Amino acid sequence: MSAAANPATVAECLRVGAGFSQGDRTWIVEQFATLDARLAAFHADATELEVSVKDRNARGQKVTVECWIAGRQKIVTTSREEDLRAALNDARDDLRRRLNDAKTRQEPRHNKHVREIGQPDEEAPPADRERADAETA
Repeated sequence: MSAAANPATVAECLRVGAGFSQGDRTWIVEQFATLDARLAAFHADATELEVSVKDRNARGQKVTVECWIAGRQKIVTTSREEDLRAALNDARDDLRRRLNDAKTRQEPRHNKHVREIGQPDEEAPPADRERADAETA
């Protein structure tokens, strides 16, 4: 996939939803900065991220991260970690995995085929070499 002319970044695409304030946005962007490398393949105008938390700082809190990229299915990740920072990191890491999986599914088949069968220049097994030597003798 080629790089986008205006690459998406977390800082540009992130919205804070329920349970977070605009004041929380800065440290959430810092936590999610590792997603920038994965999002850079997509155009900023076609990419949206939203993070929300239900029952913040309560025992059963639930962090949800939603990602919309034009032409792809919406990706939703959640975490029920009790620590808010750990929950954000868990949801972020799951989103990164799912973005990687989505990219892999859309790679051209011929590249995938080469990876699975290996290189064609591999050396022949010894039994085949002995048979070839016997035929030339």
